Amino acid sequence: MYSYFIKDDLKYSGKELRPHFIYRKTGKMGDGIISFIGECDVPLTHMVDIEDVLSNSPIYSKKMLHFIVEIFNIDLLEGVLLQRLLVVKAIEMIRENCPNIYIKRNGDDIFINDKKASVSIASKSLTSILIHFAINIVSEGAIIKVGSLIDDTCISNYEEFAKKLMLSYIDEIEDIKLSTTKVLGVYNEE
Repeated sequence: MYSYFIKDDLKYSGKELRPHFIYRKTGKMGDGIISFIGECDVPLTHMVDIEDVLSNSPIYSKKMLHFIVEIFNIDLLEGVLLQRLLVVKAIEMIRENCPNIYIKRNGDDIFINDKKASVSIASKSLTSILIHFAINIVSEGAIIKVGSLIDDTCISNYEEFAKKLMLSYIDEIEDIKLSTTKVLGVYNEE
């Protein structure tokens, strides 16, 4: 799995959650994770989360730190587990950098000081699992009261944070895969 940080601001509209978007942006094939900074404006027409569609809840944030993951040859349950792993790794990194803040996870959402600070979804395409995860950088302009990195944490270098999070995520996945190779299969001797 590879990682790539896109330095140019890029707006996330929901259309980016599609097969081979990462390949088209990076020129690299295979499992990957990218990150970028930009606005998040997902209208209901591009919404993947049916719960949000049914509750008429479009997503908007003026500036977020976005992550898109594409992984091939796994099912949706594994994809949701890897989505949650990314959220947990983000919480770990925020806690390491800012030990005095109150941060918690509810499903795939991060709450900082009891304010929702992230959005996330995992979906399955015909060829892969796709994950979008984003943390508010600013809270200004959001549709609801939200937490953000600038208002609620001590993190200020978002590119460095993103790069470290992506590498930590990849290391964890590789360690999980390695763990599957070091055990003996169990069989029943009767």
